[in-house]
Amino acid sequence: MVARRDDEYDDLQWQQSAACRGENASSFYPPLHFERKELRLSRERLAKSICGQCSVRQNCLSYALRTAEPHGIWGGLNEVERGRLINNQP
Repeated sequence: MVARRDDEYDDLQWQQSAACRGENASSFYPPLHFERKELRLSRERLAKSICGQCSVRQNCLSYALRTAEPHGIWGGLNEVERGRLINNQP
């Protein structure tokens, strides 16, 4: 077991205030089965609208970028958008 640093734990406290916690949490990740493009775009729109009202959106996005989170909507961006941001692409 790897010991966690106290500052690493404190750094994640923002998650307790995240707007994505609760009944719409599944909107932030693709289903385990194939998802048609229209359904993906609709799911992502819902997730991003929740992010748009979130008080910890910047913390969330910073975490996803720092950890290279490979899946889901984090801080209002999907994995492709985060990749573009990391690579400074439009």
